[in-house]
Amino acid sequence: MKLPFCVLAAAGTLAAAPAPAHAALKLCNRTSYVLEAATAALAGNAAEVKGWTRIVPGDCATARSENLKGRTWLVHARSSIAHGGPARAWGGKRSLCVRDNDFVLEQPVTKAGCPADCSVPLGFAPINTNGQSDWTMTLDEPEPLPSLQAAQLAGVKRLLRDNGYKTGSVDGAPDKATGAALADFRKKFAPKADNIQLFAILEDRARHHVTPVGLTACNDGKVPLMVALAQTGRGKKAARGWWTVAPGACARLQTVPLAADIMYLRAETRGGTTVLGGPQIFCTTGAAFEISDAQTRCVERGYDRSGFAKVDAHGAPGVMVRLRSQTGTLK
Repeated sequence: MKLPFCVLAAAGTLAAAPAPAHAALKLCNRTSYVLEAATAALAGNAAEVKGWTRIVPGDCATARSENLKGRTWLVHARSSIAHGGPARAWGGKRSLCVRDNDFVLEQPVTKAGCPADCSVPLGFAPINTNGQSDWTMTLDEPEPLPSLQAAQLAGVKRLLRDNGYKTGSVDGAPDKATGAALADFRKKFAPKADNIQLFAILEDRARHHVTPVGLTACNDGKVPLMVALAQTGRGKKAARGWWTVAPGACARLQTVPLAADIMYLRAETRGGTTVLGGPQIFCTTGAAFEISDAQTRCVERGYDRSGFAKVDAHGAPGVMVRLRSQTGTLK
């Protein structure tokens, strides 16, 4: 089954096969990207959507540990923000709501749109489990790699490139440039790491090296932060929030290239202490919100007035904002 990337004009493939293990839905990553996957279980008019399951290249992970019979199953997978360039996504035409951080959402399948709780709609593809209680699905690139082992090496190459190293072609074949790059990376950052630890370290360091397309907020502090986004431009003045960003984590507030809109951010601790603010006033609420015309008559309409800091992308298609709760500054 051919499935389009959501951002690129290309196609990925979901290949499925029954598995003999206990009842579960397992996802295998035969791509060169670190993937995050969300799954949905449909029963009647209700959907339970759960995410995110991290799957490194060449590995498999259990997304659901339950009997699959009696429900319709769907999946959406996306590339890690550690990778450069536009985000890649594997999915389909069924629109369901997700959140950026780990989540479980119950939602009616007949209702269009998502509630103002920082959830956004993404396209999910159906999984044909053939009525089995246990199923394994493999995610492929448009030109599939020959094996999970090849995907593991291709994934190392891609992450080394995201860290600024030169390698051979991003494929499953070894080459001298990749060997030298990997040896240098291991010596500097991961001398005793096994394969699982190596991918984690490569991905973590790439997050600090790569600027993803769109707007990403990262929490470099020690406490969880609540982040809100506001936009002006092309006749709109909108605000929405709150994203919860855990210490050491990042949230993708916008995943498409930045256009003519001017972006503003506000960050607070859960106790309401301002970490990042500014002179530009927008309407907000204490709970999750999405407000259009967000600079007009805030108090009269029952909203709070909050200061936001301008984010200057300098014309780039993406910007990453690093927040530090200790300093309250935008880095």
